[in-house]
Amino acid sequence: MENHYEVIIVGAGPGGLSAAVYAGRSEMKTLIIERGAQGGRVKDTLEVSNYLGAATLSGPELVEHFYQHALSFPSVSLIRTTVTGVKKDGDIFTVSTKRRGDFTADSVILALGTEPRVLGLAGEKEYFGRGVHYCATCDGAFYKDKEVYVLGAGDQAIEEGDFLTRFAKKVHIIVIHEEGHVDANQLSFNRIKENPKIDFIWNSTLDEVLGDGNKVVGLKIKNVKSGEIKEVSADAIFSFVGMVPNTGMVRDLVKVDRNGYIYVDETKATSLSGLYAIGDCTVTYLRQIIVAASDGAIAATAVERYLKEVSGIKRLLDSKSGKVAFIFYSPYDQASLSRLGQEEKVLSEQGYTVYRQDISRQHLLYDRLAIKEPFAVTKYINGKKESD
Repeated sequence: MENHYEVIIVGAGPGGLSAAVYAGRSEMKTLIIERGAQGGRVKDTLEVSNYLGAATLSGPELVEHFYQHALSFPSVSLIRTTVTGVKKDGDIFTVSTKRRGDFTADSVILALGTEPRVLGLAGEKEYFGRGVHYCATCDGAFYKDKEVYVLGAGDQAIEEGDFLTRFAKKVHIIVIHEEGHVDANQLSFNRIKENPKIDFIWNSTLDEVLGDGNKVVGLKIKNVKSGEIKEVSADAIFSFVGMVPNTGMVRDLVKVDRNGYIYVDETKATSLSGLYAIGDCTVTYLRQIIVAASDGAIAATAVERYLKEVSGIKRLLDSKSGKVAFIFYSPYDQASLSRLGQEEKVLSEQGYTVYRQDISRQHLLYDRLAIKEPFAVTKYINGKKESD
């Protein structure tokens, strides 16, 4: 089938492109679906200084290396369209898109990424793109010799604030914490606080965006200690107050936390067999380029193993397979190991072809049968389950 793939990767950020490299090396027929430009948020990063071996590269340069590497494999292709849904029927996934129709796959890797959190303040939505922004690299150049404000105290806020000083005559950073305390790394903070174009507004948050009907002209800033609200003139506000995962289309399909981030195991498998998730859209301790790239490598390797397991099970349980027995065991359970040889001998004497299943590595059939014990036996005759 022309539109059928062994793996479909949704998203061409660092995680998705890393997964494509590993899928390509395994010669899996792979499709990457990306709704915009490749690279995710990295493409909008002026300077990457914490990716191993790339201290002098810009975000776009690093992404281009990722992209060229991923697409260098004959089995990997990429299309640009928006994915509108993912569903599974039996062992086959269907990935629906907005303009290109449906594609099917044996497995799917979700590299959905995140988007800036919108606070829902008065004027925020009305003046989006007209003074309200969420990317300094994208829009900072529009504010040459202007006075701008930045909301946030994390790495992104501090680094983007520093970038804005290339254009703006003054950058005010609104920080909810007490003076001298930010959530960003200390190196970035030490550098930016010496910049004469920057000042900090401590113990404060944004209360309202003011405009003249066409563009932003001012802000209302609230002191969180005193409750006092001060009105200031401003040409723009750049908001960096966290991100939200782009997981809306799969939240009913997989297990997610209260914020919508996807739960994955050590192989990046979700709660749905054959569906994997990587990078910033998952429940993870650190959301960085290097973590996403690592996740992609893990997921693609796990997919290869998963597909082999699915194929093996189908082959072993076809209608002409005869008497087949599976012994599920854990190499970390001594009682399980002690029973392994004896049980295999008995089954062989009964005419079964016996397959050992290490449940720490091969757990697809184990999961499908809802087995909970570290040792179990299932028997089949010509593909039909005989007994436990």
